[in-house]
Amino acid sequence: MPTLTDRLLTAADSGLRTLLAPPRAARPSPAAAVTASTPLTEDEQRLSGALMRVNHVGEICAQALYTAQALGTSDPALRRQLDAAAREETDHLAWTRERLDQLGDRVSLLNPLWFAGAFGIGLLAGRLGGDRLSLGFVVETERQVEAHLASHLDRLPAADSASRAIVAQMKDDEARHADAALHAGGVALPAPVRGLMRLAAKVMTVTAHRI
Repeated sequence: MPTLTDRLLTAADSGLRTLLAPPRAARPSPAAAVTASTPLTEDEQRLSGALMRVNHVGEICAQALYTAQALGTSDPALRRQLDAAAREETDHLAWTRERLDQLGDRVSLLNPLWFAGAFGIGLLAGRLGGDRLSLGFVVETERQVEAHLASHLDRLPAADSASRAIVAQMKDDEARHADAALHAGGVALPAPVRGLMRLAAKVMTVTAHRI
């Protein structure tokens, strides 16, 4: 069984790889299946870049949350579940980064801040609330992300088939992660906590859209 030191080192390694190393996906990008795409106008390309930057930040936060919650739990089975979800989120991180490069855009300049904030929240949820509340936090986070991605499908240019394919697959994956956490024993969070989570997500998305 991994010791606390082992888990701390794993968490530190995850943070460094998330922020500094090129992410590597285990699955091919959904954009690779898009055979033809209408060229985007300058405004469409700029909008797609901003939305995919926001989605990339969301995946930075997902890595931080899952890593922190895996560190905070003493249940080996739950830790394996969280680690598996984090690996799948790495696909999303790689896909969004690749799409940003294709669009000629950049990642958020505040990624270290987003990671640190999400890690702190995840660790707090895991340490203070226990495993059931920690899983409930995963459920609520993934439900909110799912809704956020649905809104991006409405906002992305119709001609940007590549970005739309990526976001659609991410949305399906997030729904599955929420269901898995719910079935593992996640409990509903109090309404004020859900509201604070939505507010924090709003601040992040508005900021990351530009910075």
